[in-house]
Amino acid sequence: MGFFDKLKQGLKKTKDSMIKQVDNMVKSFRKIDEAFFEELEDVLIMSDVGAQTAHKICEELADRVKSRKVEDPEEITGMLKELLIELMSGADELHLGTKPSVILVIGVNGVGKTTSIGKMAARLREQGKSVLLGAADTFRAAAIDQLQVWADRAGVKMIRHNEGSDPAAVVFDTISAAKAAGSDVIICDTAGRLHNKKNLMDELAKINRVIGRELPDSDLEVLLVLDATTGQNAVNQAIQFKEAAGITGIILTKLDGTAKGGVVIAIQDSLGIPVKFVGVGEQLDDMQPFDPEQFVEALFD
Repeated sequence: MGFFDKLKQGLKKTKDSMIKQVDNMVKSFRKIDEAFFEELEDVLIMSDVGAQTAHKICEELADRVKSRKVEDPEEITGMLKELLIELMSGADELHLGTKPSVILVIGVNGVGKTTSIGKMAARLREQGKSVLLGAADTFRAAAIDQLQVWADRAGVKMIRHNEGSDPAAVVFDTISAAKAAGSDVIICDTAGRLHNKKNLMDELAKINRVIGRELPDSDLEVLLVLDATTGQNAVNQAIQFKEAAGITGIILTKLDGTAKGGVVIAIQDSLGIPVKFVGVGEQLDDMQPFDPEQFVEALFD
């Protein structure tokens, strides 16, 4: 099964909850008026698109309906697809032009951070890049061991210290090893303890100082992993992490287990942070770069 088919299958719950409701709503109206857009806005909000983004979508659709002189409600579906692709298009490519480049991965426990790192490492290795992992989530011994399992699966090496070690020291040693080995990409796991944001900010600031000192000219991606099944809570997490770290992109996991796939739209529009990867399963190849057009086609297909 190709990734588009997996994506289509993974988005089935979202399609059933969001797109079917949009279709049913559109068919229940004979004309496009204020009541039509009020109802559409409600459907989008219930689909975890978020109130602010739902309102923006409906305002833009109303403007286009007026300018194009559209009268048939059933034409709205095509216009909505077009608008969603536009809303979600942006800088979704990883910037890894230097040798080495660095990817910092952050996110709370349980969102799929470790598996995402393993899948990303495997993908980069398939592209011919040499990858080195750094187990800088030293807060939990289980996190280090889990990352080692995924490093082995992906066929890449990993630098690790003992539980409770200084995360910045792990990052320093990972950078030193990457320089010595001529690695293309460093991927570092980090602890994500949102219940104490000051500790998180201090830890990330220290890690960033090490990277800035040791690799001042390297490309740096800071990717936040979010669990799609948490819906609007994922947006709230992104807001908090955005305050603590210079996030450059989102990895959205577990799209196959939720009816809340509309959160992709909310994250990109309300936070201005591009979704760079989406995950729809547990296999190594079940996480792929986010393609807005493919996502919308899978949703509406």
